[in-house]
Amino acid sequence: MHKRLKVYGILTSIGLLIVLLQGALVTKTGSGEGCGATWPLCFGEVIPVNPAIETIIEYSHRIVSGLVGAMVIILAIWSWKQLKHVRETKFMAIAAVALIIFQGLLGAGAVVFGQSKAILALHFGISAMSLASVVLLMILAFEDGKPKQIAPKVTRGYKAFFFFVITYCYAVIYTGAYVKHTDSALACAGFPLCNGMVFPGLTGPMGVQFLHRVAGITLAILLLILMMWTISSYRNELVLVWTSIIAFILIILQMITGISVVFTQNDILSIGLLHALIISILFSNLAYMAMVLLRKPTK
Repeated sequence: MHKRLKVYGILTSIGLLIVLLQGALVTKTGSGEGCGATWPLCFGEVIPVNPAIETIIEYSHRIVSGLVGAMVIILAIWSWKQLKHVRETKFMAIAAVALIIFQGLLGAGAVVFGQSKAILALHFGISAMSLASVVLLMILAFEDGKPKQIAPKVTRGYKAFFFFVITYCYAVIYTGAYVKHTDSALACAGFPLCNGMVFPGLTGPMGVQFLHRVAGITLAILLLILMMWTISSYRNELVLVWTSIIAFILIILQMITGISVVFTQNDILSIGLLHALIISILFSNLAYMAMVLLRKPTK
């Protein structure tokens, strides 16, 4: 059922992952001004002549983003038509289109008008939400036609704790993006201490890096609690069990890549990109948990 829609949803999700990695690459290589202050053209040209590597990185990101953006809009319309009987479809379709447009406007605004580091960091957070909305549309296509919709019955306390965790996860994503845009990735030498200090303060690049470390460790603890709570109280709800386990595994991998960035002096490009990829997948995983928890449990 919906075979073509499923395949297209997978391709669109992969496309958004590529866009997300390209965006991380733009930030990592400082290529945000690779096309000057011009948009959508690059230095006023459709195809830049003798482009520098920064120009190639930035302009290819724009081209792929535009193509994938069109794919997202098509997916949203297609899902709206084919899955209109599924309660979450319309919201996810609207969210997918709104987020991809907002993401594009933020990127264009950063090029043409320039933006503060705080606003630039928001760009990555919107990318993570955009990916999650598309992944959820894809999942809805796979779920449709099954005899019983996944709708676990949990306590209010569990649900409240979970939504605190996913909200906090988004905040951690923002602090990580802020670290990158303020060039604070190497402000703290070593781990777990920051330049030999337990508490280096909360000002300047060291403060930005230290705050992100504390936020990341706290998220790992929260996800550990979520996993243990889920396994102990809802072991029969296999979707919750496995998504909570996957979430904890992903945050451990996220911490490993983050620590590796410090000890490799941020010289290995693939580690930084993997760091961005894992947290985005983690957020999409949590977004799926959120979707099933918001459903009305079947009796």
